[in-house]
Amino acid sequence: MHVKKGDKVMVISGKDKGKTGVILSALPKKDRVLVEGVNIVKKHSKPSQMNPQGGIISQEAPIHVSNVMPLDPKTGEPTRVGLKVVDGKKVRVAKKSGEVLDK
Repeated sequence: MHVKKGDKVMVISGKDKGKTGVILSALPKKDRVLVEGVNIVKKHSKPSQMNPQGGIISQEAPIHVSNVMPLDPKTGEPTRVGLKVVDGKKVRVAKKSGEVLDK
């Protein structure tokens, strides 16, 4: 996958196109990611110990990884990802600016 948990990404297609957010979790086996504030769905829940009231809860649903692009740390624009070897380690690099995406 070209993105990881904690990356700032922009949604490039779908109903939330243009929205940005941080990846909360990545699901590589399903090729999906959970992005903060994107793809909000309503979930009906019964009253439980944690939520005694029950009712309708809004929460994020996973979206396909092909619909998100990481943001360039330099310009803040969406960019493609490349790989480079720096100090014997493979790191992800923004194609637009050449900036390293991994901390």
